[in-house]
Amino acid sequence: MIGGLVMAKAYLVNTNKSNNPSCEIEMLNNEKCSAYYSPWKHYIDQIEANDIVFLYSSGKGIIARGIATGIPEISDWESNPDEEHYMNLNRFEILKHPLTASKVTDLIGHDIIYHQTVISITHNEGISLWQYITKNCIR
Repeated sequence: MIGGLVMAKAYLVNTNKSNNPSCEIEMLNNEKCSAYYSPWKHYIDQIEANDIVFLYSSGKGIIARGIATGIPEISDWESNPDEEHYMNLNRFEILKHPLTASKVTDLIGHDIIYHQTVISITHNEGISLWQYITKNCIR
């Protein structure tokens, strides 16, 4: 909190491509971030309105970005009831050039362990990534 203002957070959400390639396609086509099955699906519920969300694809890096609506949704996944928790993303953009893990490290100044479903980073780190992507990965 700064001067009574709550700062938005930033997250890297793994697209789960390694376990199920259809998850990544679903997220990109529907402009959302998702997690599946317990305990991972509950991490989506912690994302709040206006938080910055980056979609991370194993082996590629950050492939998309958006701003969280703050409204977690629940749906069935693979015929299992309520096993997908997702959140729609505003200002959603798929990057023309993925932002590699090594470049993320350069930009935020520390390593990230990417085999997690949802990774929290600071608001300032999120802004740095957002600005770099805007200048270098969208056009």
